[in-house]
Amino acid sequence: MSKRPVTICSGQFGDLPLDVLCEKMHALGYQGFEIATQAHVDVYKVVSDEKYREDFLATLAKHDMIIGALSAHLAGQCVGDNWDKRLDNFAPNAIAGQPEKIREWAIDFMKTTARAAQLLGVKVVTCFLGSPIWAMWYSFPQTTPEMVDEGFRKIKELWTPIFDVYDECGVKLALEVHPTEIAFDYWSTKRLLETIDYRPTLGLNFDPSHLLWQGVNPAVFLRDFADRIYHVHMKDVKINRDDRAGILGSHIEFGDTRRGWNFVSLGHGDVDFDAIIRELNQMGYHGPLCVEWEDSGMERMFGAKEACDFTHKVNFEPSDVAFDAALKRD
Repeated sequence: MSKRPVTICSGQFGDLPLDVLCEKMHALGYQGFEIATQAHVDVYKVVSDEKYREDFLATLAKHDMIIGALSAHLAGQCVGDNWDKRLDNFAPNAIAGQPEKIREWAIDFMKTTARAAQLLGVKVVTCFLGSPIWAMWYSFPQTTPEMVDEGFRKIKELWTPIFDVYDECGVKLALEVHPTEIAFDYWSTKRLLETIDYRPTLGLNFDPSHLLWQGVNPAVFLRDFADRIYHVHMKDVKINRDDRAGILGSHIEFGDTRRGWNFVSLGHGDVDFDAIIRELNQMGYHGPLCVEWEDSGMERMFGAKEACDFTHKVNFEPSDVAFDAALKRD
């Protein structure tokens, strides 16, 4: 078996208790989780309650499951976004509709997650950063370069104190490059890293499904940002261009076949995972291959099993000999 563990994001199974989820996913062939901090672990209790922390780790150990990363996507989004009522779904009910309190809570949550990760022995926290300028992605009404500059500066200002805590704890942050984020494609990722002076604290949670439908080649992205790949999502996307469907989604819900693209279970889409594994091998990545299962058109346990099998199948190691080495002559 490859050195890279095959894990799964727990967030899409947030309705299942951790013990039940561990039992089910271990039986399907998974070796661990990217644990969603707002579904399966209370980071504040991890920090403050030793018994809670021990019980949490014992549940995982009982089923021989590891923590490949903690996920703090929802709180992270609240750090950098301009508030609208959708963010109320991510924050505690008591502060709904209060933008500055939501941001304060999110900043504290992200710092606490670093401390929880340290105590749990977890080296990577996956996240979103949010974006104060996502609504300006299309430059009308006219967006000036100064507005974009200010958006990137704001992210650096908001996140630098959080980065400091992660450095103190010896934990890395891995941003999932994704629509609605300050870094949503190739060039915005490059600009973000330049803005933070390539601070090692922040790397990338590589997810090919968000790149392909935008027209970005995931393998090229991997190659160019190889030194920043801290975590990897295994997630597929199917492009459905039928002369009616555009790439922006048409305000049609995921799973509807009229859309120009849909997230699908691994192997049912257009992502070239062979190319991705070869790039990961070349860069020496040995972290988790984490299935993020999102397919509105498939029963999730069937999909989780199929995705696990698919990932194990493509999870090959590089060769340690040249293929023609046996042909050498004295």
